[in-house]
Amino acid sequence: MTSERRTYLTTPIYYVNDKPHIGHAYTSLAADVMARWRRLKGEKVFFLTGTDEHGQKVEKAAEARGVDPKAFTDEVSEAFRDLTHRMNFSNDAFIRTTEERHKQACTALWNTLSAKGEIYLGHYEGWYAVRDEAFYGPDEVQEKNGQKIAPTGAPVEWVREPSYFFRLSAWQDRLLAFYEAHPDFIAPATRRNEVISFVKSGLTDLSISRTSFRWGVPVPNDPDHVMYVWLDALTNYITALGYPAQDPDTWSFWPADVHFVGKDILRFHTVYWPAFLMAAGLPTPKRVFAHGWWTNEGQKISKSLGNVIDPLALVEEFGLDPVRFFLLREVPFGNDGDFSRRALIGRLNSELANDLGNLAQRTLALLQKNCAGTLPAAAKPDPADDDFLAAVAGLVAEVDDAIGRQAFHEALERIWVLTRLGNSWIDSQKPWSLRKTDMARMETVLRHLHTALRTLATVLQPFMPDTMRHMLDQLGVPQEARSLPDLAEALPAGTLLPPPTPLFQKIVDEQP
Repeated sequence: MTSERRTYLTTPIYYVNDKPHIGHAYTSLAADVMARWRRLKGEKVFFLTGTDEHGQKVEKAAEARGVDPKAFTDEVSEAFRDLTHRMNFSNDAFIRTTEERHKQACTALWNTLSAKGEIYLGHYEGWYAVRDEAFYGPDEVQEKNGQKIAPTGAPVEWVREPSYFFRLSAWQDRLLAFYEAHPDFIAPATRRNEVISFVKSGLTDLSISRTSFRWGVPVPNDPDHVMYVWLDALTNYITALGYPAQDPDTWSFWPADVHFVGKDILRFHTVYWPAFLMAAGLPTPKRVFAHGWWTNEGQKISKSLGNVIDPLALVEEFGLDPVRFFLLREVPFGNDGDFSRRALIGRLNSELANDLGNLAQRTLALLQKNCAGTLPAAAKPDPADDDFLAAVAGLVAEVDDAIGRQAFHEALERIWVLTRLGNSWIDSQKPWSLRKTDMARMETVLRHLHTALRTLATVLQPFMPDTMRHMLDQLGVPQEARSLPDLAEALPAGTLLPPPTPLFQKIVDEQP
């Protein structure tokens, strides 16, 4: 029976001033794994990704290419859409901020905020970083090599122009009270502390329109202004659910269960966004999770160094599912991580090929050889099997808890605890020897190992969907019996098992 619970998960909408890189793939992968897991539980899921296509940075990038901004965004947005297909992301929708429905949603939100007295017209004067599409206070700006820079390292320029303002300063105490009442709103904890410290230091009213460029959503009744790109961008999360119509079929997914973001856009999602929503009388998201950044072999990733990591190039070389596995296995989600080719190959050879692949191949080959390629009957467990079977039975709850906290690395470690236990157990039980002395016990051992492999393959589907589909095929699990609740129903004795084929190939790295 399908659960009535609805889950709404989002990635940031990615800025289209350049092509996709590993950071984009990483954020979307985390959302994809959680979306697939919730679907495996029987929940109804809406998973959104897309592209952020307005702002001065895009206008300048298009100008540098000598093309119209719309033509530029059409091209680059398609590259991000292609990434979702090539990485096998299961998003239910892909939104672009140049869509008419989004402009209508932004206009509706603006009008609501204006009607509630939250917006006023004034002049903005201060430091602005085009690269970040963000304003910075004097205390945040530093000087380096004779140039003023933001905390992110982006150059800033002094800007003075007419601007509409959102009364952010009026929301300081209410935001702090909101954080206290919702301790899980910002994760991980280090990011929560960072945001609270920022808000406690004092909020000033936020400039939410610009007149120095045209590529954006026009401000209602004042076409000389376009909306600040972050007011525009954040609104996408409710545009996709049909705002302002609030149709029950789609609006019932709001508020979002998790906004997955990079730590560089934490402030926008945890300060500006909840303030906009509360001011408009709308529910706030349940959680914003900000992950860390990747470096490449110890070096900061940058185009100037030529060390940008192309996720599709990795997929081409190592295969899609191994790359998906590695990205969430290598580093605790939320921490910064270093990409290492050696670490990638090591994980794939030791954990995928040696641990999981070897356990599956040994078990299935023994079933093929000694049980005529069929599943033995489920026998009454021997007390000696209790610890192993308890580990198998407890895995789903452990993985569910970890994924619910976005601790994907922890979920995978729990899965690998059982994988390693399976290899130890087959070595200790020696079913190849039991064939000569106790056929009934041999069949029991192989049946338990099959149960363990079915559980492993089922819970690993969100991480490695294609490979686990092949593994479940080899285990004889019907297509309609691959959800988490289906694990409670044992497969019948005599289920046909096709001859096994290796799931993973060991990688020999020819690079020095």
